[in-house]
Amino acid sequence: MANESISRRDILRTLAVGAVTGSVLQIIPAEAAAYIHQMVQKEKSSAPTGKYTPKYFSASQYAMLIALCDMIIPKDEKSGGALEAGAPEFIDLLTSENPEYQLKLGGGLFWLDNFCTDRFGKVFLDCAPEQKKEVLDLIAFRKNAKKDPSLSQGVAFFAFLRNLTCDGYYTSKIGIADLGYIGNTSVREFPGCPPLPE
Repeated sequence: MANESISRRDILRTLAVGAVTGSVLQIIPAEAAAYIHQMVQKEKSSAPTGKYTPKYFSASQYAMLIALCDMIIPKDEKSGGALEAGAPEFIDLLTSENPEYQLKLGGGLFWLDNFCTDRFGKVFLDCAPEQKKEVLDLIAFRKNAKKDPSLSQGVAFFAFLRNLTCDGYYTSKIGIADLGYIGNTSVREFPGCPPLPE
């Protein structure tokens, strides 16, 4: 079969090319995301420890990625968060084969550590929770980059990471369950919208 000669690397490179027009997802198509989740699960199940080993990020960068994903979509009483959904693994696997992602995310993590070091005298992971929140509040909004152009790289990085985290979360079993998606179902009768209150 011709497909047997296609490597995992080729598949990841193809999947990570970019967003599909009209996709609900921000970065990659749903089919690609499902495939990446399957690859991560397969690797975890075949590893002696049962854990994912990062392919691109160093140990400290991966720890930062985990912390950021957890801050973007934390778990709550209703469902698991980005960590339980495997968003960090999802992001690392995509990044491992895409030089554009490597530049955006690797450069962004480097920027974040430098910004925190300049502001607080320590890297992001060593900052107190209120300091981390302060920094993320600055880079979470594009309007802040307009006021202070020195935040532009951080804002672009965080927007990209937030989109990837959401893609990884909402294409996982946990994220789909959180949405309450039950699949395409037929409806005999559609009652329409409820009347507006007077």
